Amino acid sequence: MIGKSFFAATVAFGALVSTPTLAETLTAGANVGNVPWEFQDENGEIVGFEVELLKEVADRLGYDEVDIQNIPFNGLFSAVQSGRIDVAISSITITDERLESVSFAQPYYDSDQSLAARTDSDVKSQEDLDGKVVGVDTGSTGDMYATERESDWGLTEIRRYEGLNPAMLDLQAGRIDGYVSDIPAVAYYLRDKPDMEVVERLTTGEQYSMMFAKDSELAGKVNEVLDTLKDEGYIADLHEKWFGSAPEDTTSTVEKRDMPQPKS
Repeated sequence: MIGKSFFAATVAFGALVSTPTLAETLTAGANVGNVPWEFQDENGEIVGFEVELLKEVADRLGYDEVDIQNIPFNGLFSAVQSGRIDVAISSITITDERLESVSFAQPYYDSDQSLAARTDSDVKSQEDLDGKVVGVDTGSTGDMYATERESDWGLTEIRRYEGLNPAMLDLQAGRIDGYVSDIPAVAYYLRDKPDMEVVERLTTGEQYSMMFAKDSELAGKVNEVLDTLKDEGYIADLHEKWFGSAPEDTTSTVEKRDMPQPKS
């Protein structure tokens, strides 16, 4: 693979527009353990919806390899800003605040937050959180959502975690009373855990995409590839593979969208 790319670059260096000329490896950051987006399988390989999507995008752009570095969610922002990584994935929500300091390609998944609790708990909705302890992922939109409502909910504490797994273990053990996080990841995790459930969908209208350094040229190139992959139905097929159902035609998984821009 490397030899073929090197030969092509040597023979027709000036003609390769879409193929990287300085680096054949795309360096990515991900909060590994974020099922079903990026996590380790039984063989220790990093897999998931976004991992497959990123590798396909990289292949279309001419990269030979994708190097995924495991970085806590909150560290992904500084990692792309500093140039430590080229791109970040981890079901990252596009927000106006984030667009002030980073860039995103177009979205490919529409989501909301969720409140999860044990099935034997008296927490059946956000109305039942008075005097309770809620877990969130540090720096996530779930963290923002819960923090904004901390006094309204009457929480005694918001406990912050680096990823879904440790939070869910504490929820299962009764060390926290509820967990606020992205609904697709939580629902996927709980599919074989009958002692816990999503008790309420918290509507936020979020959209996920890949994140880049501010005004990164790579962001625009990835955005064009995502157009092509949506036209081909590739991302819709990926959705069906990982979630067991076809996405609705009106979602960003299917429809091409403009590249997000900061508010002027």
